[in-house]
Amino acid sequence: MILSSADLLNDPALSVRSVLDMRADTTPDAIFLIDPDKGETLTYAQTRQRAQAVAGYLLKRGIEPGVSIAYAMPNSINTVICLLGGLYGGYLTTAVNLVAGRDVIAYVLDHSEAQLVFVEEASARIVEAALAVSPATTEMVDVTPDLWAVEAEIAAQPDGGTDGLLMYTSGTTGRPKGVVLTHRSLLAGGANPAEAHALTHEDRALCVLPLYHINGLCVTVMGPLVSGGSIVLPKKFSVSTFWQTLRANAGTWFSVVPTQISYLLHDETPFDAIPGLRFGRSASAPLSPDVQNAFEERFNVPVIETMGLTETAAQILSNPLPPGMRKIGSPGVAVGNEVLIGDKQQREIPRGEEGEVLVRGPNVMRVYLKNEDATRDALTADGWLRTGDLGRMDADGYVTITGRLKELILKGGENIAPREVDEALYSHPDVIEAAAFACDCANYGQRIEAGVVTREGSDADEAVLLALCCERIGKFKAPDRIHFFDELPKGPSGKIQRIKLGELVARK
Repeated sequence: MILSSADLLNDPALSVRSVLDMRADTTPDAIFLIDPDKGETLTYAQTRQRAQAVAGYLLKRGIEPGVSIAYAMPNSINTVICLLGGLYGGYLTTAVNLVAGRDVIAYVLDHSEAQLVFVEEASARIVEAALAVSPATTEMVDVTPDLWAVEAEIAAQPDGGTDGLLMYTSGTTGRPKGVVLTHRSLLAGGANPAEAHALTHEDRALCVLPLYHINGLCVTVMGPLVSGGSIVLPKKFSVSTFWQTLRANAGTWFSVVPTQISYLLHDETPFDAIPGLRFGRSASAPLSPDVQNAFEERFNVPVIETMGLTETAAQILSNPLPPGMRKIGSPGVAVGNEVLIGDKQQREIPRGEEGEVLVRGPNVMRVYLKNEDATRDALTADGWLRTGDLGRMDADGYVTITGRLKELILKGGENIAPREVDEALYSHPDVIEAAAFACDCANYGQRIEAGVVTREGSDADEAVLLALCCERIGKFKAPDRIHFFDELPKGPSGKIQRIKLGELVARK
């Protein structure tokens, strides 16, 4: 049985626990989790047993369902088990971003009021450092094989409306906001890509995005869960082993971010076709059409561009699979939720006009934790989420993202979307990463600069790239300066952080 977003609306009792129970009861011996590094696999029945052990352990410790518990671990089978165990027991399961830095982790553990945080050897020191400077009273628990042997009472079944996941947004300014997603939202976050990509029990996902990011968690964990498929979980993304891992584990699809696509494209390792590989999926940031076309031409793997947010349990838009009509440069059409383009009063505007992208559906968050003002600003009275993204919708319902409300560069009174500059830079075959950003300017209010990463040995210097931008988008929109880096600053989703890039340039 493959669950759809309609199932979630029609059955309010469905929870992550009930879906895992259904899989374990109907296909107990089907493989669900695969660790390619250790050669370990878990069936759906084994996954449920370990999730029950985690849920029982928490209740045995006197931690009541509904309160926050956290996990701070790199990708592994154990990480998925701790996530599912918290959800199985009805706890508000908090994802800790391991690369957020000591102070942010300290804030998250305190703000979430997490009573316990699961760690492994690789993450224990990071969490210890955070707790040393945090007022949080969170207890740190090392995940060991002994945990799977716990036999204890389990709390009552959560339902679809029970708060399930707490994930903090990676904003570039101010404190991160805690996004609260219910079980229904999490399942919808899996059902939407399952529907868009026609996932079945025969599909196997390669998960190379961290499970403290919504794309990795909802798309490549919840997607296979609701469709009855399986997941390959390497410790991290590696260009040198990516295709080998897919081939060795019979992967049929993968979900990555544009920077990873670019690094794979520029890797010179010979590539042989992988039997059974159906598609790759791109999300979390706009994908340059030049990069997408070059990737598909080289690897003969269709890339499905999509769009999602933490606040929407990942996917809101997706292009169809071939032979459906993909529109390169667009993240596609709404799947499993409603999307419209609105004016400043969140009223729908005519097709083709630019406005804010609004989303409504079972996948949308319930609230920002302890932040009524931010919740009120983000959610309208009739349930629409304001994404902060600017876009247009064409006659076929395909959305094109034109920029972020807060990222537009105002040069001489004209709004310039940084993405236009990015795409001009990405059209050079040596550019691996690119991001334009605003700098203060006495003459124009703001001027445009950009940061790039080029492949090793490239002779593409600043003059070459500036000339390319002038040719592609005109001198007015072209950057005044281009700065070269070994790597551009990114958030946990792999999205390049323009504000931090500007700060790095200012410190040069």
